[in-house]
Amino acid sequence: MNVLSPNLNVMIKACEKASKTLIRDFGELENLQVSVKGPRDFVTNSDRKVEKILIEELSKAKKNYSIITEESGIINNSDKENIWVIDPIDGTSNFLHGIPHFCISLALVCNKEIISGLVFDPIKNEIFYAEKNSGSFFNNHRIRVSKKSDLEECLFGTNNHGVRNSNLNTRVSGSAALDLAYVASGRLDGFFQKNLNLWDIAAGVLIVREAGGKTNLIDSSKIEKINLKASSINIYEKMVKKLDNF
Repeated sequence: MNVLSPNLNVMIKACEKASKTLIRDFGELENLQVSVKGPRDFVTNSDRKVEKILIEELSKAKKNYSIITEESGIINNSDKENIWVIDPIDGTSNFLHGIPHFCISLALVCNKEIISGLVFDPIKNEIFYAEKNSGSFFNNHRIRVSKKSDLEECLFGTNNHGVRNSNLNTRVSGSAALDLAYVASGRLDGFFQKNLNLWDIAAGVLIVREAGGKTNLIDSSKIEKINLKASSINIYEKMVKKLDNF
């Protein structure tokens, strides 16, 4: 079993605590789906509750670290070189409609470099994580990207927005963070999507890279409108060539 750093241990414990609220709220959605008002306000409150727990737990351990999060935006604390990047529910639309495909995405950026990343799917109890120069793991087992080299045999995650005539075999799952985790573990062969936010992809980018994959360079100081391509090294250039209009 790999040895976890103090930072990653804190991240895992924070996600495990927050996931209890997420699982409980997801269980309540079935009754709300058929209500006149619908579940949107309920889901917004779930998002905020999960975010609050994550911030509280991370701040207990690292009270000076700054924070970037989907709901609260930028929280500048005394340490501006170390930044938690939080997405309390990546795949909110899936969550809203009672589809069990969403996750908590959490990353640590140090001096503008992603050094720790975690993607936790609470419904399936699947956790993907990585630290810089230490490899990527799924439920404590080392993972690697797909070894396929023929694009016709590959499956790609995307939302297809802004992509025309790529002829790639694609799926739209509704969660960029999980798509990237799936690329890292070989479930998907590649991923491409436009106009992402840093909290959507910070953890997943590191997990892909540490699993032996490749992504385009991203500026971790940029928070919005990020275009991302990720896959194994075997097919990266072939995929990019297919996405010449991306």
